[in-house]
Amino acid sequence: MTNRLYVTTPIYYVNDKPHIGHAYCTILADALARYTRLNGGETYFLTGTDEHGQKVQQAADKRGVTPQQHVDELFSAFKDLWPTLECEPDRFIRTTEPAHVNVVQRALWQLYDQGLIEDRTFEGWYCVPDERFWTEKEIVEGKCPDCGRPVTRLQERNWFFLMSRFQERLIAAVQTGEMAIVPANRANEVLGFLREPLQDLCISRPKARLSWGIELPFDRDFVAYVWFDALLNYVTALAPDLPAPTADEHELTPHLLGHPPFQKWWPHVTHCLGKDILTTHAVYWPTMLMALGLPVPRRLVTTGWWLMDDAKMSKSIGNVVNPLELRDKYGADVMRYFFLREMAVGQDANFSEEAVVRRNNADLANDLGNLLQRVIGMCTRSFDGKIPEATGAPSHVLADALKYAEQLQLASATDDFEPVAVTSGQARLNRTLADTMALTQKLNGVLTADAPFKRVLTDREAAATTIFHVLQGIVVAARLLAPVIPAASAEMLRRMRAEDGILHPGAQLLEGAPLFPKHEWKPAMTTIDETLTQPGASQATSGRGLQDFRTGEFRTEKEPSDLVDIDTFSRSQLRVGIVLTAEPVPKSKKLLRLTIDLSEEQPRQILSGIAETVAPADLIGKQVLVIANLPPRLMMGMESRGMLLVAEDAEGKRVPLHPARLVPNGVLVK
Repeated sequence: MTNRLYVTTPIYYVNDKPHIGHAYCTILADALARYTRLNGGETYFLTGTDEHGQKVQQAADKRGVTPQQHVDELFSAFKDLWPTLECEPDRFIRTTEPAHVNVVQRALWQLYDQGLIEDRTFEGWYCVPDERFWTEKEIVEGKCPDCGRPVTRLQERNWFFLMSRFQERLIAAVQTGEMAIVPANRANEVLGFLREPLQDLCISRPKARLSWGIELPFDRDFVAYVWFDALLNYVTALAPDLPAPTADEHELTPHLLGHPPFQKWWPHVTHCLGKDILTTHAVYWPTMLMALGLPVPRRLVTTGWWLMDDAKMSKSIGNVVNPLELRDKYGADVMRYFFLREMAVGQDANFSEEAVVRRNNADLANDLGNLLQRVIGMCTRSFDGKIPEATGAPSHVLADALKYAEQLQLASATDDFEPVAVTSGQARLNRTLADTMALTQKLNGVLTADAPFKRVLTDREAAATTIFHVLQGIVVAARLLAPVIPAASAEMLRRMRAEDGILHPGAQLLEGAPLFPKHEWKPAMTTIDETLTQPGASQATSGRGLQDFRTGEFRTEKEPSDLVDIDTFSRSQLRVGIVLTAEPVPKSKKLLRLTIDLSEEQPRQILSGIAETVAPADLIGKQVLVIANLPPRLMMGMESRGMLLVAEDAEGKRVPLHPARLVPNGVLVK
């Protein structure tokens, strides 16, 4: 198969400021493109801004400017950010571009001609921030189930895309892998969603309520729903020169199928996206493509959320992190490394500056940067600053490191090893980085074991051999890390005079300042007066103590002995998961065998003694609470990896606990 990658980010809503969720997804896409090129492939990398919709119109009205003036001022906050984070998109798209308007209107015309769009009068609950209708069953206490904000009852005529006709084809595309969803548990989530009948999709908004959007070409009183508009950007980028539709010539698909860029790149598309927009990308988008007679996306790489103190970053909470501040403080390479090393694709990860400092100091400053400094220093002292020649046999520990370096560079997996080409191709970049940094640790071990700085006094040939091969290993590490830390990698190769990726004996090494300066992290502590009221205590305990502003913990000299401190409680991982399957355990009256999605690579098997209280069918598709960090336990010959949280009813029977409303799988219960 041709080694090509068309990689995209979501187009970011221009009315928001860039935050680390945007930065992470764009850095991920950039790194995937760079790894593909490192492995000899071709790439096309797309990002951009979503510039239509009600929030833009309202913000522009509030400022007293037109929506177009508003978005023209704001889109550069994203476009100008990416080069400073060493991201190199081939195309930055805006949904207000004439080329995109042409594509959207052609798609609308074609679906209308095919009888796949029809008008209906519809009544439902509308969320203005999300620009989305909800049914009575879906709303939660009068609020949007997605964002938690109040909804408004609306009745209006709109145009609907007959999405329901494509449900079975979509299920088949997910089940067969025609549209691969990474990680696999997200595919299960989509299939779970598709167990219920798929509804038709409202794809218009009346101009009387919202005028800022792309007009429906067959009904000028309406504009396109912002998601129908936005998703088509992935096509526009591959067909920028399509003429505007006319009454006689307005189809989209014939143009695309005959367009060389679309033919070249579309079969190799990977959409990078956050898990909160999985439904739009895994349901709306492929059914739109099916209706248009186009292939579904090849792969969806779904990322988790960045959490702070185990809570999702949110503007309303006020815990959003500005990527510009991080870049200015630690540098783009450190940011890129931290994001891609810390988060496994598909899983949530906690953000803290302490973690950034820890990764920088341990991985980059110590294991990588200091390794290069040490070796160049040895060459300066003992070999006139030049790369020595390796004429002797490598030691056992050096031979092991060299073999590992060779394995990392293999083009395909072996029975017992996955090289960088495999893990990066599967978007498992945290694994890619862990494996590559293991090489730097091995090379540091070689310097300790072979001690060339001492051996040079008694066996110059052996010392030269060790130093040459360690430098060679650093060249390998620098090349394999280049997609993640491009500036630092290029500087490492420059100092070793190996810009071509080859080490040249006799070349003069270049000294320089440490590549990754170390940083200090000191959690803020202050002494404050506070009155503590402990649950169950007969009276309030007041005193003077210390509060850690990083963790929020307050400590006094005297605390009741029957209380659990916050550190002990925090070690218990209580998580929310959705039940995928449930069935009785043979020969047991009490046990059910459940598989539960906790937003991990694989669902958990958990056995729970609730068979006398709950029918298995009543559990499937419901969210439950799980203690997730208990050791595995054998029950009835089966392994149980966790415990369901239950309460006892008046008869002493166990009843599972459920969240009051739908929350993301895998989130911590606090």
